[in-house]
Amino acid sequence: MGALSCRAARLAAPISFATIFSFATPAFAETSDISAADTAWMIVATALVLMMTIPGLALFYSGMVRKKNVLATMAQSLAAVAIISILWVAFGYSLAFVGDGPWLGTLDRWFLAGMTMDGVNPVAKTIPEALFMLYQMTFAIITVALVAGSVADRMRFSAYLLFSIGWFMFVYVPLAHWVWGGGFLGTVGVLDFAGGLVVHLSAGVGGLVAAKVMGRRLGYGVENLSPFDLSLAVMGTGLLWVGWFGFNGGSALAANSRAVMAIIATHLAACAGALTWGAIEWTTQRKPSVLGMISGAIAGLGTITPASGFVAPWHGIFIGVIAGLVCFWACTWLKRRFNYDDSLDVFGVHGIGGMTGILLAGVFATAAIGGTPGLIEGNPRQLLIQLYGVAVTLVWSGGVTYVLLKLVSAFVPLRVSREHELEGLDISQHGEALQ
Repeated sequence: MGALSCRAARLAAPISFATIFSFATPAFAETSDISAADTAWMIVATALVLMMTIPGLALFYSGMVRKKNVLATMAQSLAAVAIISILWVAFGYSLAFVGDGPWLGTLDRWFLAGMTMDGVNPVAKTIPEALFMLYQMTFAIITVALVAGSVADRMRFSAYLLFSIGWFMFVYVPLAHWVWGGGFLGTVGVLDFAGGLVVHLSAGVGGLVAAKVMGRRLGYGVENLSPFDLSLAVMGTGLLWVGWFGFNGGSALAANSRAVMAIIATHLAACAGALTWGAIEWTTQRKPSVLGMISGAIAGLGTITPASGFVAPWHGIFIGVIAGLVCFWACTWLKRRFNYDDSLDVFGVHGIGGMTGILLAGVFATAAIGGTPGLIEGNPRQLLIQLYGVAVTLVWSGGVTYVLLKLVSAFVPLRVSREHELEGLDISQHGEALQ
């Protein structure tokens, strides 16, 4: 009997260990409709969108600040990638995309619990759920990183980390669920193909509130705060531009014609935005600036984002022209009129651009492409629905951002000291500097 007991124990041990590790190791599903082509395209799209934050946004932002703040600006983008990735796996994905409650999802996929090798999310039935989770993670990362541009040159790094965690939890995750995860905005029919509300308007409004709460940079409007190295910003623009093909084209969640249509509209909008902004400067200032042209390109890209999968490619040109005009106005007249220091024009480009794109999606939406007609095709109600989505996002992102900043300031100062701001954030926050 003793020998039999020992033998049974030896056999049971590996079974017990296998049982334990089965909770942490993905299992194979019996049946799957996963498409190899869709999966391959979405892997590429995921890589492209991650590239938009590092190195794309890091270069774009750091090229537009002063030399003494270049590394600190890059550090904010890098930190967003690291922190938001872990939080997304821990609970963000589950709350945003698992469950179809009107306000929030569930924690059924907490730390990816229950996610199988061949399982799928109902939103994306032809790619593995793990890939869908990873793709959506890259959207959360860049949205949080975008906000930092409004308070560049003056925000304490520790405050930025705390604020980013809170903003991700209480602004991004709910909005992602409301629009894309089965929440109330998606249910009423708001059209936001790739993030006009969830990404651009939310980040723009959050950045504007943060800029107002923190106040203007030392020397703003008096000293020369010109960019350190616009060549970095141009390279960042190129990486963002190419990455946007994954951002908008990937939002089709399949390797299909709709993805191609979205990519073409995206490229044309960027071209039209760059040309429009440059033409305005050429007319008013006699010279088209490089900063103006790259700003116009990003404005076109941000504005076409919510409409890209709902409109015809040629609409991208028209939307890009409108983006160049409206965002130029926001970054010049509007900014001077209200005298706020949005360091890198996150609100003027992304906030105004995202809001404009959401409304234009309601105007130009084509049933043959996205399944929903817009105002031009005889559906004026869609424009009202888009306005509703804009209003909700403005109130939620602005209000929660203000509360979060006040909460963070109770634990750590939001802004570096006067001496550290004059010295530069590279040295004061990170102990490093460009030579």
